[in-house]
Amino acid sequence: MTSRPIAVVGPTATGKSDLALDLAQELDGEIVNIDAMQLYRGMDVGTAKLPPDQRRGIAHHLLDVLDVTETATVAAYQSAACAVVDDIMARGKTPVIVGGSMMYVQALLDEWGFPATDPEVRARWETFLAERGVGALHAALREADPAAAATILPTDGRRMVRALEVVELTGRPFAASAPTIGTPRWNTAILGVDRETAALDARILTRTALMFDSGLVDEVRGLLEVGLREGLTARRAIGYAQVLAYLDNEYDLDHARERTLIGTRRYVRRQRSWFRRDPRISWVDGADPELAATALAVLSAANTDPTGRTAQ
Repeated sequence: MTSRPIAVVGPTATGKSDLALDLAQELDGEIVNIDAMQLYRGMDVGTAKLPPDQRRGIAHHLLDVLDVTETATVAAYQSAACAVVDDIMARGKTPVIVGGSMMYVQALLDEWGFPATDPEVRARWETFLAERGVGALHAALREADPAAAATILPTDGRRMVRALEVVELTGRPFAASAPTIGTPRWNTAILGVDRETAALDARILTRTALMFDSGLVDEVRGLLEVGLREGLTARRAIGYAQVLAYLDNEYDLDHARERTLIGTRRYVRRQRSWFRRDPRISWVDGADPELAATALAVLSAANTDPTGRTAQ
């Protein structure tokens, strides 16, 4: 029915992975991960990474490609994922891109050229963050680029550092480096999966409990032995940051669970707001008992659209 890529995006815990597997099975496809934290080896329980024995024999790409000491970057992902998608298509198969990391999705599907980086400028802002904290860094960003300060979480020190670096190097607002939304790369069909808010909250509650009950604390202890604390990205992941705080006696385990739940719900709100702004996405209900069939019908309609856009 289609040889162009399919992207399955949307908030956490909506059912994207199962749908992606169904589509890959139906369309002779291979899975391309676009969840930033699932790039990391050993971060399995806390990222809800699908175990190999549940992947239905379907090839999965860009899982377990980084050590927790390495820094995941959007630019590096973009380069690696473009090569993977091109290879899958060259072999006559359908790339099924799945995940909810917002900037990674946009970097892969849009022509996003990243501003240059300057190690000295970045190091200066990283030192500022280390010495004065995220509050002072956010105040500096608010002064330099109020629009960026309004959209970046005040706890996201790494992204604030990057925004301040870009503003300093380019003399332009951070948003000026963002891509213009147009026809997706490879004319990718984009499916968004969401659920009614109360139902999704219940799924997040269940998922959080399952992660802690399935050994998230032990997973974090094991990752500490291979350098989790030294990583700039991995240690800040939702769930991992909260367990680290528990292991450091900052609060008890119940509080770590609660903070993980709250952090996930906040992240879902950000994902929903981000993806809902993209008019190219065709939305399906993750609770639909015939979800795969519905998604295939949407894709079929998109293939017959002479403009090449996904059905709205």
